[in-house]
Amino acid sequence: MRYSKPLTRSGLTVAAAAALPLALAGPAASGPGISVSTTGSTVSVTTTACAQLNGSWGTASLLAGDQSNFSQGRQVALSGTGSEQSAAWSDVDSGTHTVIVMCSNGTTAGTQSVIVSPADPPAPNPSATASPSLGVMGGIGGSSTDYGTVTLVAGGTLLGTGLVATAWYLRRRNKPNRL
Repeated sequence: MRYSKPLTRSGLTVAAAAALPLALAGPAASGPGISVSTTGSTVSVTTTACAQLNGSWGTASLLAGDQSNFSQGRQVALSGTGSEQSAAWSDVDSGTHTVIVMCSNGTTAGTQSVIVSPADPPAPNPSATASPSLGVMGGIGGSSTDYGTVTLVAGGTLLGTGLVATAWYLRRRNKPNRL
């Protein structure tokens, strides 16, 4: 039978097809740009594209939906190190915003849009209620009532009687001629 040859050929074809996009993609580009993230009503931006010039890394601007240029937005100076610079805005209204980062040498590091979700309504504060004095008692029954000795003895007697009756019934069932 010749099943191994076509199977081998198709396996090699699949492997080559899977490797083709990886070969065409090449190494990941690590060029300049910005990365924008949101947490609640806070928007932050990071970049590695700016160099320090005269003690300044540059400025980042947060534009609302109706604003169109850098000077109209909320501007924050970049802070950081030679490997990464960042800026953040708090109490940002919900909606679509645009973040623009301008380096101190006048070049644009990048522009990116971000959507800020509306804030969740605060959770209601539960009012204080009286808690049970003994709490929930575990064990047999799971009750919060404290039973006395008489109740426990009566329950134990019922349980024991049930076990003896079950054993007597099963024994009698196996040997029907015995009492």
